[in-house]
Amino acid sequence: MSLKEQNDIIAKEIATFNARKSLLAAAIIIVATFILKIFLPDDPAQFGVLCTIPALLMILYIFITKRIIEALTIGAVVGFIMVGESGSNTLQAFSDSLLSTMMSEDIAWLIIVCGLMGGIISLIERSGGAYAFGQWAAKRARSEKPALIWTWILGCIIFIDDYLNSMTVGSCMAPLTDKHKTPREMLAYVCDSTAAPLCVLIPITTWSVFCGRILVKNGWQVGDASEIEMFVKTIPFNFYAWIAALIVPLVIVGVVPKIFGMKKAYQRVADGGPLAPPGSEKISILASDHGDEMNIPEKPHMFNFFIPIICLVGFTILFDTDMEMGVLATLVVMFIMYMAQNIMSAAEFWDIIIKGIQNMILPLMLMVMAFVFADMNEQIGFTKWCIESATNIMTPATAPMIIFLVLACTEFITGTNWGMYIIALPIIIPLAMNIGVDMPLAVGACISAGVFGSHICFYSDATVLTSAACGCDNFRHAFTQMPYGIIAAIVSFIFYAVFGFIMA
Repeated sequence: MSLKEQNDIIAKEIATFNARKSLLAAAIIIVATFILKIFLPDDPAQFGVLCTIPALLMILYIFITKRIIEALTIGAVVGFIMVGESGSNTLQAFSDSLLSTMMSEDIAWLIIVCGLMGGIISLIERSGGAYAFGQWAAKRARSEKPALIWTWILGCIIFIDDYLNSMTVGSCMAPLTDKHKTPREMLAYVCDSTAAPLCVLIPITTWSVFCGRILVKNGWQVGDASEIEMFVKTIPFNFYAWIAALIVPLVIVGVVPKIFGMKKAYQRVADGGPLAPPGSEKISILASDHGDEMNIPEKPHMFNFFIPIICLVGFTILFDTDMEMGVLATLVVMFIMYMAQNIMSAAEFWDIIIKGIQNMILPLMLMVMAFVFADMNEQIGFTKWCIESATNIMTPATAPMIIFLVLACTEFITGTNWGMYIIALPIIIPLAMNIGVDMPLAVGACISAGVFGSHICFYSDATVLTSAACGCDNFRHAFTQMPYGIIAAIVSFIFYAVFGFIMA
């Protein structure tokens, strides 16, 4: 999308935006919530089904306006009104949540890792590595299908972390798929549905380390088995991850057709429309989407593309799957490489990193507000209520499919897969032990639900970072990926139902 087209879209949005109607709608919502507050019990634990109000309101707002930051903000404010005592307490609660979120280790890690990953991607573009790789791949991928297959293969190779996977593969393959007039929604789908599923199917990833630690910490350990060995027991039962990952190549080659939003995206491009849906430039970290022209060296080399990626994966594994250390060590290697080749000056090296961090501002803002919204949901007892309500109808046979269904829905609303694991697994593990559910099957259902929810949630970290790397509006990415995710979820639900009765 050219800079002129971007400016035209922004100008149209400004011209059609009705500030008074938006202000009136927000005022009505807030006043109605204060009225509702009068009839609510003082203890949020007694809210019952009313704890779903902020989540339902937020989802409705997103579908009507397609504006996600505002939806998260309004949803969070409504929730804080419900748990607070007065208007001033609501503002204080929002401020405290925002401050604690910004000071949390998770957000600090996200800002460092994702910000510097934006810098690494910009450096790879400036070094000519991405251009050289694109030229090499273009000779071997002369049409759309091979280009997307190469994207899928690269995603399978970079399996160590879903952030690393989506951001690297999406940003590096976008120029190649653009040449073949592939809608950005399709590129984002291939990247996103390859990243997280592989992370829960391979035992040496950041996901396996994280989940394995929670499993052992909460009392599920067979003998002297390590955390990774316990996680491995769940891999055969991560049905959603298996099915979602296998659907991707079937969609690429056409066995599974393009449907609903994805079909419309292809029609838009066929009619001469832009490759990226309107508004994508706001979240994109691709230099070409911002009208920036990189000063590519006269003789670009492909090793300037592969060595940084190999270092990212290698250092992350070497430092005990610590991606932050992997990113920092990779930047050191890139500095030495590029200085030795005289590609850029030291000053330009740091200027490019800063530019890459700037490109990550909107994605990081979305994730901060998603964390604030998740914090509100925790205060209001949303996830806990959903799980406790579901346990009343669980039996050893039905538990796996109920766990998957309930947690998939809550994860779609909260958007924090690892956060959901922290809340849900300490409940699921003793519950499964008490009612006699096969433990790997129950835990596999929980982990699968987290992957599904992160895939189709409009503001999850996976959706936001994939959208940024592929230059695709995150609402359109989630919306076009949703049908394939739902297909995989339905098949997974059937598998959990069948295995639940077989293994009961």
